[in-house]
Order: sequence, then C-alpha cells, then structure tokens
Amino acid sequence: MMNNVGGVDRVARIAVGLLLLVLTALGAIGWWGLFGIVPLLTGLIRFCPLYKIVGLNTCPLNKD
Repeated sequence: MMNNVGGVDRVARIAVGLLLLVLTALGAIGWWGLFGIVPLLTGLIRFCPLYKIVGLNTCPLNKD
C-alpha cells in the first residue's frame, strides 16, 4: 500500500478527525461525529482509498 496522503492534507485530516471525536465525546454533536475516525485513520496511515480510486496523490515522496 503506497502512501497517497501527505503534508497539509495529512495534518488537516488528523485535526478534523480529532475535533469531531472530541466534540462527540463532550456531547456537543451527535453520534455522527464518530465519522471522525475516518479522516483520523487516513491521516495516520497516510493512505486514502478514495484518493486511490480517483487517482489523487498529495504525498510528495510518491509522485510519479
């Protein structure tokens, strides 16, 4: 599995994921905030399956 998430994209995914999960834990938003797991995991593992499907790559180390 080749990395396709890098730089600012990665930081933004982790930040948004954590924010959604914290807001859910605090009760500020509903259960849908658990979807924050998706951007958090894709940021941490540096791979996004949707990017693979559409051919996007924001990781400068793996540019063709």
